[in-house]
Amino acid sequence: MNKLKRISNVFESAEEVPFDDSSRIILMSDVHRGDGSYADDFSKNQNLYFAALTHYYNENFTYIEIGDGDELWKNKKLSDITSVYSNTFWLLSKFFNEGRLYLIFGNHDMVKRDEKFVKNNMNQFFDERENKYIPLFENVKLHEGLVLRHRVTDQKILLLHGHQVDFLDYDLWKLSRFMVRYLWRPLELIGVKDPTSTAKNHGKKDAVETKLIEWVTREKHMIIAGHTHRPMFPEVGEPLYFNDGSSVHPRCITGIEIVDGNITLVKWNVQTRYDGTMFIGREVLVGPRRLKDYIYQ
Repeated sequence: MNKLKRISNVFESAEEVPFDDSSRIILMSDVHRGDGSYADDFSKNQNLYFAALTHYYNENFTYIEIGDGDELWKNKKLSDITSVYSNTFWLLSKFFNEGRLYLIFGNHDMVKRDEKFVKNNMNQFFDERENKYIPLFENVKLHEGLVLRHRVTDQKILLLHGHQVDFLDYDLWKLSRFMVRYLWRPLELIGVKDPTSTAKNHGKKDAVETKLIEWVTREKHMIIAGHTHRPMFPEVGEPLYFNDGSSVHPRCITGIEIVDGNITLVKWNVQTRYDGTMFIGREVLVGPRRLKDYIYQ
């Protein structure tokens, strides 16, 4: 299938999430929660992520995860991930129970498009401290894409991971998973990094972004994606391809906020006060910009 047609199919079949200028939304992707081993890229940023999510929960944000939330190429079992990051999943379940959580699957958690997998692995998890199963995301629905639709302007924003335009990571994802799980993960455990991933290959990043920008230019709709791990925030008048980055950057995590009709690219990192004490803080990278300024004329 034509790669641009594939994006259009996601756009046309996606569930619409209404929002307006009073909405508070945080978009993050490529968290790659793992099993806590040396090959777990998320482990070094887990405290940044938990601090950010705590802030967004307390400030009444809706959390939308745009794919690759869990690292299910390197790891076979989601339960190995939930047991290591039980505090994170506890917080995510609080968002879910209040109707403030949406989950999109990416290539590294493509198995979540299988409703049977979701039912068997995401409705509940085993809490070793309490020695029993407790609810997690009961009857949760996973999405390939979502459309944010503004109640007043009717502006539509397509949210999808972005691997749909990547032949190896979409059409041949099972082969790619096999290579990562049985070749690159063992090498990562001894310090060798996977050079084939889109996040670490500038040529693959450029190819993905070119296709997404081509769709945006042709269809006149905004896209917010992940997959490349490269944050993107266009100027008004440029093609409306945004990317929220990832939670596995070496020293920070990034995300895109939609608040009070504005869109902002932010990062969370460890910062230092003048007295030498350290804290986790939020920094604005780009914005805020009025969303209505990005409406195609």
